[in-house]
Amino acid sequence: MPAPSGFLPAHSSRSKGSLLAMVYLGQRLQAQTLGSLQTRVLRRLRVQDPDPSLVSQPDMEPEAAKDKDSFRDYTSGPLLDRVFATYKLMHTWQTVDFVRRKHAQFGGFSYKRMTVMEAVDMLDGLVDESDPDVDFPNSFHAFQTAEGIRKAHPDKDWFHLVGLLHDLGKVLALAGEPQWAVVGDTFPVGCRPQASVVFRDCTFQDNPDLQDPLYSTELGMYQPHCGLENVLMSWGHDEYMYRMMKFNKFALPPEAFYIIRFHSFYPWHKFGDYQQLCNEQDLAMLPWVQEFNKFDLYTKSSSLPDVAALRPYYQGLVDKYCPGVLCW
Repeated sequence: MPAPSGFLPAHSSRSKGSLLAMVYLGQRLQAQTLGSLQTRVLRRLRVQDPDPSLVSQPDMEPEAAKDKDSFRDYTSGPLLDRVFATYKLMHTWQTVDFVRRKHAQFGGFSYKRMTVMEAVDMLDGLVDESDPDVDFPNSFHAFQTAEGIRKAHPDKDWFHLVGLLHDLGKVLALAGEPQWAVVGDTFPVGCRPQASVVFRDCTFQDNPDLQDPLYSTELGMYQPHCGLENVLMSWGHDEYMYRMMKFNKFALPPEAFYIIRFHSFYPWHKFGDYQQLCNEQDLAMLPWVQEFNKFDLYTKSSSLPDVAALRPYYQGLVDKYCPGVLCW
């Protein structure tokens, strides 16, 4: 099947991938230094029933993706050591107190002033250490996701823009924040992690909230069906970007804000966990998050987009919905 318009093979002279390859070779070598982690995690995951967090992700039209079973594999692969180390740190240190401190730290949006496209360019310098599927800069993934949505939903330009925007909160990692506080699947803090949270059974042992008699219960500090808008999610690029968009008054529909805020909440939008916290609005918005996830996940490919060719179209969307220099 021919690639969507605007895409080039990774080896093309027009692709930025060839220019950045040597820079990111170090990311591949770094994983090797974590040596024994893979052996330990695989040993811990030997349970009689399959871990629900290791199931492949949502179905998509066959022509739009490679073998779906090869995505989000948390049991093997060359990047597993790096991925497990990131989640172990995340699940140890993401607590109610930590999240509240991050809200206060970044809630004034005084880190940097820049345009959306300048933020996209910053992601040329970031490889997501929680992602088992890719080892190339996150900027390419932004355009891959956006173009996948554009092809399937040509009449929804706001949705195309969401594809470009969804991971821009990862600029936090370039501001000095550790990746375990920026990337990866999200989950509610202040209550017991549910079964489908990635590596749940072998990464939360040292999290102090799990020793708290309230936070370690199924509902934790929440009321039944309080709504996800009232839930304190683990801190990362989703929550930061959602709040940044609200602060800067992006002229996008409510669905866009919801997708940005919960696109990494796989235990909910894929596996159906945390239903006890959901209200009617959450259930109404769920199909939008699931539709977005098809493109966020299944457009990942070593065929990297020709960013120069695509940039004018997305600049037009930025000018329409979130123009100018913004507060980050």
